[in-house]
Amino acid sequence: MQATRIAYIGLGKMGKNMVLRLLEAGAEVVAWNRSKPAVDEVVQQGALAASDFTQLVSLLPERKVIWLMLPAGDVTDQIITDLLPLLKKGDLLIDGANSFYKDSVRRAEMLKQKGIGFLDVGVSGGPGGARNGASMMVGGQREDFEYILPIIKAACAPDAYGYVGPSGAGHFVKMVHNGIEYGMMQAIAEGAAVLEKSPLQPDLAEIFRIYNNKTVIESRLIGWAQEAFAENPKLSNISSTINHTGEGEWTIQTAKELGVEVPVIEKSFQVRVNSSSEVENFRNKVVSILRNKFGHHKASKE
Repeated sequence: MQATRIAYIGLGKMGKNMVLRLLEAGAEVVAWNRSKPAVDEVVQQGALAASDFTQLVSLLPERKVIWLMLPAGDVTDQIITDLLPLLKKGDLLIDGANSFYKDSVRRAEMLKQKGIGFLDVGVSGGPGGARNGASMMVGGQREDFEYILPIIKAACAPDAYGYVGPSGAGHFVKMVHNGIEYGMMQAIAEGAAVLEKSPLQPDLAEIFRIYNNKTVIESRLIGWAQEAFAENPKLSNISSTINHTGEGEWTIQTAKELGVEVPVIEKSFQVRVNSSSEVENFRNKVVSILRNKFGHHKASKE
């Protein structure tokens, strides 16, 4: 037996897009969000709205599956606390946020004592991926993964998902993914900055078009860089202050705990930390616009 209806709590830029994709695939979704417009949008596409958690749980089948798409940290803990009195043994909670893996291990253990399942899912691809097919790395009990596999398949691009290990593994693997992402973006930005300074005055959009056609560095990031340079060759009005979330720093901290040196990731993270106090520069603008391209993070100066 597998899940046929799922509840989503949190309809931000990732959660809403994922719900819309699931609805198009024929999944049954119950939705709750603090602000009403996002709920109205998914209801227009076939979702069921819940005014509160009691109603949300009542609209689910006997074995309840609830996907949390919330900011990592205290908010997630609070929502789990609010849901607990409404859940019973055998129900399943899923955390699809960029939570710290140790928090996921702790939550899984707490819920296990109450007979409630927990999956931690690292989701990659940004809002565009959530809408058109994400990549997912799932940690927890394998039988819980198998139970929600139809939902995972519907939410993901073909074959862009997998079970990666016990509780915490999904978020651990996604944390390392983001650390790698830091280093890759920094290398792309540094190369672009060298090209931009060249007296040869190269066309960056054309160069990155070539880079993204069967070269060794062909990638989605190179493709997004090509788009950015085609739209705005000098990256005018793009901020060179690079905001950063927790995953890169968590990767560095975890690597130190494991006795692994990660100089590229560490330096890439430090560039972001220092960017707010540096003189405006093209290199940092490239990282900012790449973050905007895949994650819709703010990049403009306004």
